[in-house]
Amino acid sequence: MAEFDFDLFTIGAGSGGVAASRRAASYGAKVAICEGSRVGGTCVIRGCVPKKLLVYAAQFRDGFEDSCGYGWNSHTPAFDWETLIANKDREIDRLNGIYITMLKNSGVTLYEGFGRIVDPHTVEVDGKRYTARNILIATGGWPSLPPIEGIEHAATSNEALHLEKLPHSVLIIGGGYIAVEFASIFRGLGSEVTLMIRGDDLLNGFDDDIRVALAQEMRKRGITIVSRCKPVKLEKGAGGYTLTDHMGREHSAGLVMAATGRRPNTKTLGLEEVGITLNEAGAIPVDGWSRTSVDSIYAIGDVTDRMALTPIAIAEGRALAETLFNDNPMQIGYDNVPTAVFSLPPLGTVGLTEMQARANYAQVDIYKAGFRPMKHTLSGRDERVLMKLVVDGESQRVLGCHMMGMDAPEMMQPLAIALNCGATKRDFDRTIALHPSTSEEFVLMREKAEPEKKI
Repeated sequence: MAEFDFDLFTIGAGSGGVAASRRAASYGAKVAICEGSRVGGTCVIRGCVPKKLLVYAAQFRDGFEDSCGYGWNSHTPAFDWETLIANKDREIDRLNGIYITMLKNSGVTLYEGFGRIVDPHTVEVDGKRYTARNILIATGGWPSLPPIEGIEHAATSNEALHLEKLPHSVLIIGGGYIAVEFASIFRGLGSEVTLMIRGDDLLNGFDDDIRVALAQEMRKRGITIVSRCKPVKLEKGAGGYTLTDHMGREHSAGLVMAATGRRPNTKTLGLEEVGITLNEAGAIPVDGWSRTSVDSIYAIGDVTDRMALTPIAIAEGRALAETLFNDNPMQIGYDNVPTAVFSLPPLGTVGLTEMQARANYAQVDIYKAGFRPMKHTLSGRDERVLMKLVVDGESQRVLGCHMMGMDAPEMMQPLAIALNCGATKRDFDRTIALHPSTSEEFVLMREKAEPEKKI
């Protein structure tokens, strides 16, 4: 008899868990995976994919309006929220089916149900127990709610993707990427939108110039940003919701959405019972090999205390499979990881922010380009682009690239390759520009930006 039922048992069939399981099975491992919700996880079912479909929908309003400057004589068509959601759901159903088929074709056994770890080599799913030489936790994250009275009346990003009707007005608590993206979506589709943030600016952790520029563009679009404001109480009334802030002011809206971050989805896993202690954020600490404090149990993706991005989870999962089942020990790097915020206009970034660079390098050179994109010379839209390079003043190696504007996310992928290859400012300078394009400005910036004077 085999010592274990499986070589690997994965809890959570999101992007990372599926990637790890399929890769392990391809090397001959006997693999099982369980999922208590829908196969595909946060990114496919209730995150990146459906959200970006809604972003595409919101962009059409701009397209209709901008077309007039190019000779198109058309009125803005009517928008139907129910059609959008139905079509979005159909696509998510299709992707869910593809993920299930991929697992089946890879030889991975799928158990539908929530998994709980009984001991270092046993997982229980719906009352049945399975043993495994190795256990992988890939349960991702879940929206967290701020501790205020009545917060149970607020929607999260999960519910926002399934609203029956488009709200006439939306108040979003939070200033992170989820808050900014949904503010752009709802505003683009016609809702009145207010963002309530605790600090001074949006998107804490992003480059300061980009954060400020995006706030300016969002205000131009009619989004109200209320800064230095703390919600205290949320009440549901006959016509909507009322949020009271720390100064006693009341804010009314047809929908209140809490976008105050996500927490690792570690509850009910039985981790404490097997000796795994969580950190203050509820995440599972792991080493460079994704191993927890229990040698046979591993964790990847948003459930850990590392970088919460879908491609990171996938890379971690594949590296783990290489290490355990292909005699190819592999760790991944977390430097120069490109990321994007699909706001309107969008952001793209890779590498260090100016603040991070100044904290780690003796001399830092900054290059900036701000301009009105060519498309809007005829459309008449008052929208600008901001591009920025952060450079090590001594070696001239490019440390960071940041952009706000059309196609910013698409530009960051090739720029990430350049940064990972150690490209210098001279390498950028000697690259011939692709004209006419917005991207050419990344190789045309010559003058260093003057340091801003502190008052």
